[in-house]
Amino acid sequence: MIKKNWKKILLAIILVGVIAIYFLNPAVNNSVNNAIDVLKSGNIDRVVEYIRSYGNVAAMISFLLMVLQSVLAPIPAFLITFANAMIFGWWKGAILSFVSSMVGAVLCFYIARVFGRDVVVKFTSNSALNEIEKYFEKYGSKTILICRLLPFISFDLVSYFAGLTSMSLPSFLLATGLGQLPATIIYSYVGGMLTGGAKLFVTALFLIFALSILVVIIKQIFNERNKNNEHKEIDNKD
Repeated sequence: MIKKNWKKILLAIILVGVIAIYFLNPAVNNSVNNAIDVLKSGNIDRVVEYIRSYGNVAAMISFLLMVLQSVLAPIPAFLITFANAMIFGWWKGAILSFVSSMVGAVLCFYIARVFGRDVVVKFTSNSALNEIEKYFEKYGSKTILICRLLPFISFDLVSYFAGLTSMSLPSFLLATGLGQLPATIIYSYVGGMLTGGAKLFVTALFLIFALSILVVIIKQIFNERNKNNEHKEIDNKD
């Protein structure tokens, strides 16, 4: 019994330990809450300032921030990717962002795989998972590639839902890596050049790009739903 569920037991112990430290240690509690506030602000300058304030351990803090935002979907990861490029340079920032986001993705995958949907809902929401489920029904494993290219869609929700499917970890890692690498390189390269007005301009372009693709996807889902309803009505008449 223990051998069969050792992964679940180990992950449960780690999560309980982390949660206990968060609630019982005021310093950790304040630090985590502050980090969440910084990420939720959506302000790249604030994220950069926060990471830089840790000096020699800034890279470690950035790594932990990426993992934190992975678990607490739907905070956008591209803010940290931009910040890493601005602080460490585009290629070093890209490596840091890629590795840390992969670790975060695997953590989300395993949380879902080990504990199931009921626990995942507590980190996300049932409605958000339902929306991601529609993408998986339509695009299958390609959903991972598609959503990673959209900076304003929470890729972490995709990681969670992938863990609820029968997809194997190697397949998930391959799809995640392929979808994540080009996006991380592009965002890091652009992030390394962002200053002042250019920063706002590029952020606006990403927003427009993401919203445009979202409209197309939602329209496709809406059209398919209408077609299915029409088919049901025809079948009922027959």
